Amino acid sequence: MELDRFLPTYHFNETHSIDVRASASTIFRSIKEMTPSELSPVFRLLFWIRSLPARLVGKSDTGFSPSHPLLKQLEDNFIFLADIPDREIVFGMIGQPWKLTDGQVVRLKEPQEFVQFERLDYAKVAGNFCISESSHDGHFKVSTESRIYVADPTTRKKFTRYWFVIYLGSSYIRTLMLQAIKRRAEQQ
Repeated sequence: MELDRFLPTYHFNETHSIDVRASASTIFRSIKEMTPSELSPVFRLLFWIRSLPARLVGKSDTGFSPSHPLLKQLEDNFIFLADIPDREIVFGMIGQPWKLTDGQVVRLKEPQEFVQFERLDYAKVAGNFCISESSHDGHFKVSTESRIYVADPTTRKKFTRYWFVIYLGSSYIRTLMLQAIKRRAEQQ
């Protein structure tokens, strides 16, 4: 798995999966083409709540365009680390998400910058969508995993509090994404 190349060691993670009855190429295309409008309105609500502190201090939040591919919209904060057709997409972000008004996102240009980044007061976040064989004939397993590495114990405590607050919402969003991918892929 390519995710292992970019974040083999981590302190926090979550994994979700779903079986999809479609070809790997159709699933891969569905991952890339999924839009926020295909997700529950709860998705937009959770992101609206997350951006509320920034808006309260006057920072603008453009939100998500309902009809544009979701992964494309994540490029403002995430860098795409690997794109293996019909198999895996890996994306990453370095920041301080517990700082609710700005998150101190580090802008990266190359995947190697993600690997080499070593500031202790930041979190490295990597996630993926992975397509693999399923035990059911005619199906593929689609999984998504999020990993977070926080080197400094003091910083890790800050992230732990943040993770405690957002974990259920984060988990729900990933489940919504997998369900949307399944619907899209199986309708093609």
